[in-house]
Formats: sequence, C-alpha cells, structure tokens
Amino acid sequence: MHVPALNALTQADQELAGLIQGEAERQHDTLRMIASENYVSQAVLEATGTVLTNKYSEGYPGKRYYEGQKFIDPIEELAIARAKSVFGVDHANVQPYSGSPANLAVYMALAKPGDTIMGMALPMGGHLTHGWSVSATGAWFRAVQYTVRREDGRIDFDEVRDIALRERPKIIFSGGTAIPRTIDFPRFAEIAREVDAVLVADIAHIAGLIAGGAHPSPVGHAEVISTTTHKTLRGPRGAMLMSDEKHAKALDKAVFPGLQGGPHNHTTAGIAVALGEAAKPEFRTYAHQIVANARALADALIERGFDLVSGGTDNHLILLDLTNKGIGGKPAARALDRAGIETNYNTVPYDTRKPFDPSGVRLGTPALTTRGLTEAQMPQVADWISRAVDAAVKDDEPALNTIAAEVRELLAGYPMPGWH
Repeated sequence: MHVPALNALTQADQELAGLIQGEAERQHDTLRMIASENYVSQAVLEATGTVLTNKYSEGYPGKRYYEGQKFIDPIEELAIARAKSVFGVDHANVQPYSGSPANLAVYMALAKPGDTIMGMALPMGGHLTHGWSVSATGAWFRAVQYTVRREDGRIDFDEVRDIALRERPKIIFSGGTAIPRTIDFPRFAEIAREVDAVLVADIAHIAGLIAGGAHPSPVGHAEVISTTTHKTLRGPRGAMLMSDEKHAKALDKAVFPGLQGGPHNHTTAGIAVALGEAAKPEFRTYAHQIVANARALADALIERGFDLVSGGTDNHLILLDLTNKGIGGKPAARALDRAGIETNYNTVPYDTRKPFDPSGVRLGTPALTTRGLTEAQMPQVADWISRAVDAAVKDDEPALNTIAAEVRELLAGYPMPGWH
C-alpha cells in the first residue's frame, strides 16, 4: 500500500484514494524508464505533504508581502544555502514552479521581445522553451537553432559558432531533453563570449549527475543555470535558477513579481530535503551508478541490433532509432508499456516521421537505479526491450504479458519509496 498511508483520504474520497493506490502499485511493478522520471525519497514525500501547503509567502526571505513567515523564511533560506553548496554557485532561486517558467524568467531577465535567442532545435534533442516555434519563446523572440551532425548525432560546434557569429544572439541555451552525450560547456562558453551572449545551461536532465560528479558542471562557464528539481536530482516537481552575482537581481525580479506570485512552500521544503540528500556521499555513488547502468544497457541493446542515436550514451539517457526494427516509436512505446516497461516515444535527429508518430523511443536509467538495479540486470532489461519490440511487430500480446510478469517478479526484490 501507499506510504504514508492514505487513511484520511480513503475516508474522505475513496475513489481518488483508490486511483492513487493504483498508481503507486503501477510504479512499483513497472520498469520506469522515462528519462525525466524518478522516485523521491520517503523524506521528500513527507515534506511535500505537510501543512506548508497552507501558507502564502509572496516575496523573498526577509522581504515578504504576507505576515506569518517565522518558519517559512528559514525553510527557503535552507534550500537556497544547500543549492549554493551542492552546485558551487553564487546565487540560487528555488521558487520557480517548474522548468518552463524558470526558462521564461531567464528570458524576462536577459532579453526583450523580438531579441535573437539561440538553442538546440527540438527535433535534435532541444527543449520547447529554447525557442521552438510552437512555444511562447519561439513566438516572442527571434529564435535560431543549431543541430547535430547526421553522421554521428553529436553537436556540430562549427555550425554553432557560424550561426552565433551570423545572428549575434543575446542568449545561447545549452542542454535539452534528448541529448545522450556530455555537454561541452567550455565550448559553448567560448562561442558565447565571442558574440557577447549570455550562456544559459539548462541542466534539468543532468542536475543530479552534476551534483554527484558524474557529469561536468557548467559553473564557471554559464552565467545562468536553469534546472528542474526532479529527474536525476530526485526531488519534488519544481525548479531552480542559479547564477553569478551579476545576474542575481534580474533573475529574482523576473521570477517574482515578473512571472509568479507566492512560492509553493511545501515544494521548497521538498527541494531542501533533496539537496540535503544530494550532498551526501551515497548520492555520488548513485549518480555514477546511473551512468554505469545506462552504458551497460546501451551496450546490451547494441548487441541485440538496436540503433542508438550517437552510438551510445555518456549520461542517463538512451535514444533508440527503431527504423531498422520496422516499427515506429509510438506503437513500440505502447507495447513496452503493456510489457511493464515505461518509456516515451521521441523524435530522432532528422526524423522522417511526424512528431506524434516518430521513429524513436527515449529510455533512461535514473528510476531503476534508485530501485537498486545495477549493471548486472541491464542485459536482462535489454532482452525484455528486444522481446517486447519483436512482439509489437508481430502483434503478439501474450508475449507482452509474459514479459510484464517477469518484470514484476524481478522488481518484487527491489523496494520502492512510497510503497510497501
């Protein structure tokens, strides 16, 4: 059952409590391999479910527009201090509600509508808020995008530099949502300096890897850093902005009062807990295990004939191009879900299929690493993925059911925070 127990909720709303119990059981019985998902600790769960949700706190510690902040201010100050310590930054703002509003605050602080901004194209692995056309950032700003090379799926820094020199953007975004390789922050910083642009590192996916020393840090290269607090960082659904002192006031002003009112204090408390956990030696072990698992899984998938974008991974994320398997990413992801393996369909660079029916599937190892799986289990995971894709091609539903039962049997031996 769900932990903490849902006794009051069950009495008040049995229907909703049943749905939550069902989701907790599903999370326990499924190999959760969506790269942006994870399990938070019991401590984070408890912090986010407290009476802090009752309190309004517009403003910042010591400068609030509401009274009754005797305990709220120290909670936010604790989260800020821990963020600064874990990431080694001058300034941190823990109030953004999620990653997209955090990035919007960056634009509000550093640019004006119509200014030129630059980011990785969405089909190449970038994020909507890095200037893609269907995003507000693509509508409000003059956005230019860089790509990856066709031959190896890596960022083409010659192209990045050429575009930057030609377009002279005010902001350059590095990072994205489907980048399986190490992000070269020094190269981006060199180009940004050459065109007098502000480099923003969006580390939403890799924040936990950076905190645990499993990926190079953008600190000292990017003036502004944006991140979510879940994913590899293993905190609640929220976000942070970090920066040097030069940009601190502008970012704070953009978050509040620029884009939002009162922060979600229960989320701030959960962020503080997660950052406290990220400062411990065992988190460093966890971060490196994520990468070790991803690399072992990538090797096992290649052995089974899968085509991986960029040929492998340096981080937590694997992007499969299923063209050679004779199936699209969408039917493959749905079949994998029925087999107890949760993924998402995803475009691949230079995809010839439509975004809602792309060629790829995106995988990640953060959540299964939290459960305690290691490199020893990755060949088995790869075998299940291979069997499920083959079953999807053959429309073999019984085979998917068999895999789901095998997955449940394995996961029964690996505890999940929030379920007993």
